[in-house]
Amino acid sequence: MTINVLFAAHADRWASYEAPLNAAFADEGLEVHLSCDIAPADVDYVVYAPNSPVQDFTPFSRAKAVLNLWAGVEGVVNNPTLDIPLARMVDPGMTKSMTEWVAGHVMRYHLGMDRHIVNPDGSWAPHTPPLASERQVSILGMGALGSAVAEVLSTLGFQVIGWSRRAKERPGITLYHGADGLAAALSKAEILVLLLPDTKATENILDAPALALLPRGAFVINPGRGPLIDDDALLKAVDQGQVAGATLDVFRTEPLPADHPFWAHPRITVTPHIAAETRPSTAARVIAENIRRGEAGLPFLHLVDRGSGY
Repeated sequence: MTINVLFAAHADRWASYEAPLNAAFADEGLEVHLSCDIAPADVDYVVYAPNSPVQDFTPFSRAKAVLNLWAGVEGVVNNPTLDIPLARMVDPGMTKSMTEWVAGHVMRYHLGMDRHIVNPDGSWAPHTPPLASERQVSILGMGALGSAVAEVLSTLGFQVIGWSRRAKERPGITLYHGADGLAAALSKAEILVLLLPDTKATENILDAPALALLPRGAFVINPGRGPLIDDDALLKAVDQGQVAGATLDVFRTEPLPADHPFWAHPRITVTPHIAAETRPSTAARVIAENIRRGEAGLPFLHLVDRGSGY
C-alpha cells in the first residue's frame, strides 16, 4: 500500500529534498507518494519544518508522526494541535558539520591565532600556546551534537568536561549534571561551548552569575541557541576581561540586527548561523528509516519529550 508523505517545509526546500527523500524511500523498500500537496485526511507522515505554512495539525486525522527536519523543535513542540509523535532531526551530516565548526573555533582560541592574523603594527611577539592536554574545554549539552563534539575535542587531546541536566556516561569525558554540576563545569571552562536546546530551563543559562564562575579570560563559543546567553551580561563580561572573547553563531533575533553591539565589538565574532545545517542527503535517510519503523510497528527514533521540550 502506498504511504502518503507530505513535505511541509518552506517552499524553497522542496528542490533540495525531493530527490534525496525519494531515493531514501526506495532504498528502504517503501512505496511512497511524496508531495507538497496532499489532502490532510490522506496524509500518513508529515516531513516538517517549523517555518512551514502548516501550523494546525488537527486536519491530519490519520497521520502517524511528524518528522522534523531541524534539530531544534522549539518552534513546534508546544503547538496545542499536535497530539501525535514528534521526532527531531539527528542528522549525521549536521553532526559532522557541527564538530568541524566547533573544533575550528576551539583551536583558534586555544592557539591564539587572532594575535597573528590581526597584527596591524607588525610587532614580533612570540607566544607559545599550551598543549591541548593542558587546556580545559567545557561543553554544556551532551546530546547527540555535544557528545560528538566532546569526542572530537578529546581525540585532539583537550581535557573535555561535559554537563547535562540529567546524569549521563561518556567514556573519556568528565561529566557533571544538575545545578551543582553546572557550577563545576563552568568553573573549569577555559573554553566554553554551548550546545543546549532552547527551553524555559535553558534560557539565559549563561547569565551574569554564570559568567562570573568562568576562569578569568575564558572564551565562549555558542553554536547552540541564541537565548542561552544573556547578551548584555556577555558584553559586560567581555568589556571587563572576565571573558577574553566570544564566537556566536546563533542569536535571539536572526538575522542579527545591524545595530546590535555584537557586530562592532572587537572581541566578539559573529557568524550567520552556519555551524550546522540539516543536509538533505543524510537527513533523508533518517526520515526514511523512521517511516520504515513506523510502518513496521517499531518505536520511532529521536522522539521528542514534550515535558522537557526536546
